[in-house]
Amino acid sequence: MSGKLGDASMLQSDQRSFNRLMFGRAAEIGVDALGRVLIPDNLKASIMLDSKAVLIGVQNRVEVWNEKKWNEYKRMIEKQADILAEKLGSVGVL
Repeated sequence: MSGKLGDASMLQSDQRSFNRLMFGRAAEIGVDALGRVLIPDNLKASIMLDSKAVLIGVQNRVEVWNEKKWNEYKRMIEKQADILAEKLGSVGVL
């Protein structure tokens, strides 16, 4: 997705706005001497990360979620799985 977004015209206002929304909070992060991933404070605050995080592998990236928020989201999406599959099938994704 990031490749297609990067290839799109930056002359279009909606394209610029969507790129900012999608990638504006992205950050390259390091690993400390103990092998821990160091999440910047501003990102921890934006996802309300307190004690437990969930790492979700999504294609070529990793998403960091507040554990409670992830479980709520996952339950909601699981209830909609058939509808989502049908929509993706109708546009040729599945």
